[in-house]
Parts: sequence; structure tokens; C-alpha cells
Amino acid sequence: MGLQLVTDSAADLPENIINQFDIVVEPLTVNLDDKVYRDGETIKPVELFHGMREGRVYKTAQVSVGQFKDLFTKYAQEKQSCLYLAFSSELSGTCQAAVIASAQVREEFPDFEIEIIDTKCASLGEGMVVYKTAQLIEDGVSREEVIEAARFYAKHMEHIFTVDDLEYLYRGGRVSKASAFIGGVLNIKPILDVEEGRLIPIEKKKGRKRVFKRILGLMEERGMDISGQEIAISHGDDLEAAEKLADMIRERFKPKGIIINMISATIGAHAGPGTLSVFFLNDNYNK
Repeated sequence: MGLQLVTDSAADLPENIINQFDIVVEPLTVNLDDKVYRDGETIKPVELFHGMREGRVYKTAQVSVGQFKDLFTKYAQEKQSCLYLAFSSELSGTCQAAVIASAQVREEFPDFEIEIIDTKCASLGEGMVVYKTAQLIEDGVSREEVIEAARFYAKHMEHIFTVDDLEYLYRGGRVSKASAFIGGVLNIKPILDVEEGRLIPIEKKKGRKRVFKRILGLMEERGMDISGQEIAISHGDDLEAAEKLADMIRERFKPKGIIINMISATIGAHAGPGTLSVFFLNDNYNK
């Protein structure tokens, strides 16, 4: 048997990629009042963004140990080797839940082959690590090299993003209430990245036009051979802005391709409508 690739719904992968490479996606959960929804299954991101715009406040929860134990037990019984590429452990307990579940399953099935990688990535940053790894598996690359490459992609995946309304980041404890208020009044947009799995505000710009210009500048500064890469953009129910940014990137860098997808309900519940993110590698994997 080949290597079964598993990820979670925070990877924000498009359905066509999930289906093409037979990727298993374990859903995180989204909570509203006393109702619990499975991300991407019983709640879609468009529904969540609509609710957020009407003032509804959603909370999220990690994939449970029980979910992972059921999945890993199935693969152990089938003698199926498994690679799980996980949502950043700095942003969710999902990766740790998988580690606990795998240890429990190995007690009963000590020969079960499973590798768990904390990607320290989020949204399509995590998704692009999964996508690139899936391509290697399809090409018949050895298990050892697939794992080595996945670790490389995770380590070198850049995340640059902005949000339309700082209020949602304030609710999640990412910015102060004063910053959120001033940002709303003055049209100040933060630019953030992900460092060691954590969200880090790095700059502020007034207006989206200046934000887009600076995102391209950061890509120039941080990217490695962007013209030779397939990059990704995720958005919080703002396809028009995503396509505008994509056009600017194509004009300046001429990448091999651009994947655009809406962020999941899990990510969207914290980032909010109007979020815009771009993902690319800062180094080449040449093995």
C-alpha cells in the first residue's frame, strides 16, 4: 500500500485538489450558541461569513482525540501507512490530539506506520504543504523522501495576510481594543505573517491599495524564484479582491500558477470577512 495523506479542515484546500489526490480531511468544529457544526461539512464558509456580518459570534474547537483514534485505528487494521500534516500547534490543539490518538492506537497495533508533522502553518499555507506533498506521493517518491520534503515545505512556507476589520482579531486576542477601534476609524489595515506557527502583526498600512503594494514588496523580499512557483491566495468571501491581488502578482512575478480559495469556517471565524492571504516558498527544494 502507498502512503495515505491526511490533513485537517484548517488547510483550506480546494475540493478538486482533495479529490484528485485522495486526501483525507478531518474537520475541526465550529460552534454557534448550543449548536456544533463540522467545518466544511455541516457549515460552509459563506454561511459563516454571512452570519458574522450580521453580528453572530462563532467559536471553534480542535479535532478530537476520538476522531483521530477512529481514523488511525482504521488505517492500522488495514496496515495502511499514514502521514498527517497538521494545523499549527501554536494555533490549535489539533496536532496534539493526533499525537495522543496515534500513541493509543500503537498500543494495540505496534507496527502501525504513522508520521505526524506539525506544519506550523495555517490556511492555504498548510494547504500548499499538503498539496506539494501529495504531488510527490503521486509521483511514487519514497516514504522517507516524502516526509523530508514535507518538513522542508512546512519550514519554508511564507504566510502574508491582512484583514478587513481588526475587530475579529481583537476578539481573538491578536490586537488591542484601542488598535481595533483606531484601525476601523482611520481605515488602517494590519499586515501579519506566521512565525514559528504564531500570528505576528508586522506592519500597518492605510487603505487596501497600500496593503496590496506592500504585500508584493514582501513577496519580493522573502520569496525564492516566485516565477517558478505555484502560489496560493485565500480570501474571506472576497473573491474580487483575491483576483485583483492575483492579477498584480501575475503582472509582477509571472508565477507558474495561482490557486485561489475561500478560507474555511474554522479560519474565518477568527480572521473575519475580507481577510486576504498569500502563500509562497522562501527557498527551493532541490532533492
